[in-house]
Amino acid sequence: MVKKILVTVLCSAAALIASGYWLKSLIPPAPDQQVLTDTQVSDIPYLQHIPSSPDRGRILMVVTSTDTMGDTGKKTGYEFTELARPYYVFKANGFTVDIASPQGGEPPAVMDSDDMGPFDYAFLNDYRAMEKLRNSIALADADANQYQGVFFVGGKGAMFDFPGNKAIQKLVRTLHQKQGVIGAVCHGPAALTDITLTNGSSFLQGRRISSFTNEEELFLIPDAEKIFPFLLETRLRDNGATFQQGPLYLRHFSVDGRLITGQNPWSSWAVTEAMVKALGYQPVPRSLTEMERTVEVLLAYEKAGHAGANKKLQEFLQGSSGYQEAIDRRLLAMHGIVAVMQGRLNKALAVVRLLAQAKAHQPKLQTSLQARRIPQARASVKPDRMLPTIADRFSPLPGAPNPMPVPTAATVQTHS
Repeated sequence: MVKKILVTVLCSAAALIASGYWLKSLIPPAPDQQVLTDTQVSDIPYLQHIPSSPDRGRILMVVTSTDTMGDTGKKTGYEFTELARPYYVFKANGFTVDIASPQGGEPPAVMDSDDMGPFDYAFLNDYRAMEKLRNSIALADADANQYQGVFFVGGKGAMFDFPGNKAIQKLVRTLHQKQGVIGAVCHGPAALTDITLTNGSSFLQGRRISSFTNEEELFLIPDAEKIFPFLLETRLRDNGATFQQGPLYLRHFSVDGRLITGQNPWSSWAVTEAMVKALGYQPVPRSLTEMERTVEVLLAYEKAGHAGANKKLQEFLQGSSGYQEAIDRRLLAMHGIVAVMQGRLNKALAVVRLLAQAKAHQPKLQTSLQARRIPQARASVKPDRMLPTIADRFSPLPGAPNPMPVPTAATVQTHS
């Protein structure tokens, strides 16, 4: 009897270990960050649409100047990817872009190597873009009449210096009165709270809006109500807004006339392109990134289960060029972990099935260099770990990289 029990235990342990190795094999190594650091604007086909003489007006992008989360001592700032990607969408669509912050000068950036992609490194290597960022305009000096639209970049720092900022309130009122377009993403809609129009009504009364949700915030930071001045979703509702939200950590945005807002970092592309449409132009066609395609697969799951997700995955696999991943399997795996933490085991199992299908159809990439079609790099680094956690994608949190003043490609840090 004892022998049978021992054999059963050993077989079970072996099966668990084998399953662990198999699951790990479904997740590719992290991209070679050193290779990515050399990305230039000229390496990205979409950015070749940037006109030499933009003539569609000016957009003001606003980032936080706050570098610490309240009295916690934890570092914060603006989310770099939420600045870099919308910046280039506006540029490719013929707009001149300026960057402002409450204090002006060098704003503090939150950068996570797991999230950084070609567009972000291209920004770091773009001299003109970096000059604008290093010398951001003080909001008090920004003239709203010069701009066709404003875009409030997210990042936890925005929760501290956007609400109640007189210069922001004046900017929003002026653009609202002149029929300008107002956009914000993730924590960026904090800029729109507590604004009263000249007629005494709330700017947000009855307006559809999206932002980082209470559920997303509290999932990552259980004591968020003690750290932030308020929970953003709650304050927006208190201001009379009709709050609209999508699934956790997936693309979702709201359009209310010329007010366009997005739920989280994965909504940045959609918000920006919707702003271009609101400004009266058809956005320049753009290929979805691997991360965006992954989000589309996950959205398909939320709507139609595994069958819907698999159908969307097959579309992307069939359209893959053979030189790059069709989806970001690391991001897909991360959502599988979130599903386990939420107790959504059916979704977690569906993610594993999707990962296996994606791996089986992926081309054998010779190097991450070929996968991203960028120039030869001088050196490479090994990935620091196999899989990021959901918390790492919303730094700063314990163990996440510290934000920094305006960085360069060479200073982007991987996690330790």
